[in-house]
Amino acid sequence: MEFRIDSAVLTEAVTWAARVLPTRSPLPVLGGLLLEAADGRLRVSGLDHEASARVEVEADTAVPGRALVLGRRLVDICKVLPRGHAELAVEGARLSVTSGDARFGLSLLPLADYPAAPALPEVRGLVDGDAFATAVGQVAVAAGRDDSLPVLTGIRLALDGDTMTLAATDRYRYAVRTLEWKPGAGGAGEGADVVVPARRLTEIARSLAGAGPARLALDSGSLGFESAGTRATTRLLDGRLPRHDKLFALGDHALAVTGLSPLTEAVRRVAVVAEGDSPVQLAFSSSGLHLRAGYEDDVASQRLPATLAGAESMTVAFNPGYLLDALGSLDTPEVRFHLLGPGQRALLTDGPDGAHRHLLMSVKPLI
Repeated sequence: MEFRIDSAVLTEAVTWAARVLPTRSPLPVLGGLLLEAADGRLRVSGLDHEASARVEVEADTAVPGRALVLGRRLVDICKVLPRGHAELAVEGARLSVTSGDARFGLSLLPLADYPAAPALPEVRGLVDGDAFATAVGQVAVAAGRDDSLPVLTGIRLALDGDTMTLAATDRYRYAVRTLEWKPGAGGAGEGADVVVPARRLTEIARSLAGAGPARLALDSGSLGFESAGTRATTRLLDGRLPRHDKLFALGDHALAVTGLSPLTEAVRRVAVVAEGDSPVQLAFSSSGLHLRAGYEDDVASQRLPATLAGAESMTVAFNPGYLLDALGSLDTPEVRFHLLGPGQRALLTDGPDGAHRHLLMSVKPLI
């Protein structure tokens, strides 16, 4: 195998494919990246027991062939290559990487021991890469981090007609985002409701941003995406997330509206005196919004313009980290708080239609 390629293109390709490589594995070959060069294209593939990634880029392929090398070592090498073209070739038991005056040699891993990449599941339709990346980022902040409850570390992906629903919860907050997608002719009438590892889905979604329409593929055990020369699959998680329908049905409640950017800045500002479980308090009234945070004798406060309907006043308090995550996931000039009262659930939305909704549990307000 021998090919020539722009070093920046090579670096981007191997870095993307290496994201799925396991940190530790009893099978050394799973730490490898498979390079396949032929017909003016370079294909870089990586996989583990849970996910796979493949990317194709243009290259000047002088001699077609395949090579398997340690992926993270190849990434490290690519990151320090001089700008310009790189030449890669199999020389005996090594892969040589040459760029400018720099030359590296990587030991080859046994190709015969490398497992076959999983096939792409059945293609169900198309989703816009930018819209999907934004939506996944908005709900992923609410996904759990505790691996002892695997299903809560996932993102629910539900398909119903031409509507896709993404949702995540760690039991203390719940984020939901709906967006449009285009079902294919064969799967237009087929719904789906699965849970996908949040970390894997976030990585895939980021790679789809700016790539245009992406093909969404799904079967009973895995989810896949294919777009602009890239292909990625990830296994599904067992179980189901708690349903959000009843949680989000607040009934009679107060509605407070304030500027998103000023509120975000104010929460960050007053939260510097909050420690441990100390909350940030939001007191809404006809005169606006009064933020307050404190720990022992240290206090901070700020006032902001706000409107309140459905109550004369309403005071709630939130974990500042959770509140900032929720505010950071919104992308509108204003944030709407749907409030039941102190110590009860509160719903943050990005507008009247509520395409993106983030549920937080309020805590006991400050004295």
